[in-house]
Amino acid sequence: MMNDSSFTVFLRKSVEDAVGRKLSTPKDFIFLSEQIFSRLHVMLSPTTLKRFWGYLKEGGEPRLSTLNVLSQYVGYKDWDEFCDSRKQSVQIQSNFILSRCLRAETINIGQRIILTWLPDRKCLIEYEGNQKFRVLWAENTKLRTGDLFYCSVFMEGEPLYIDRLLRNNMSEVSYVAGKVNGIRFELQNEQV
Repeated sequence: MMNDSSFTVFLRKSVEDAVGRKLSTPKDFIFLSEQIFSRLHVMLSPTTLKRFWGYLKEGGEPRLSTLNVLSQYVGYKDWDEFCDSRKQSVQIQSNFILSRCLRAETINIGQRIILTWLPDRKCLIEYEGNQKFRVLWAENTKLRTGDLFYCSVFMEGEPLYIDRLLRNNMSEVSYVAGKVNGIRFELQNEQV
């Protein structure tokens, strides 16, 4: 994983992106100091900023208070939250899905599926054809009996992304179920 110096490199870049310029002259550091004060009402001296950017060679590691203020300037609660977000962003962002899948085109009209996801969400849906499903009953979820939605595939352990959720007196919306831990499904054998 990354060490603290890699995080500080990302923090410098994030601050430069937020301020809209590369910091390389004394005027740049004065400008940034004023911008930080204007936004956060906290004073970081141009000298402190120069040290953090390596413009001045003196000094050692930046203080936690400096890292916290710079992290807040780019929209985070503190340095820890900034580092946590960087750790998450370097996780694998794409991969093949090898888990059990159920494609809409393999389901018979009238077949039912029980969907479950954490912590205790459950619903029974029925296939109406053309990738359209109707919710027959739902427990502890924002889905409601009678809702219609479109979905092309259910993937075990992955979030369920519902396209075009249709509900009386509500415009179409998209919905995700099992966003963190994914869903489980059980295809019922009987058809209505």
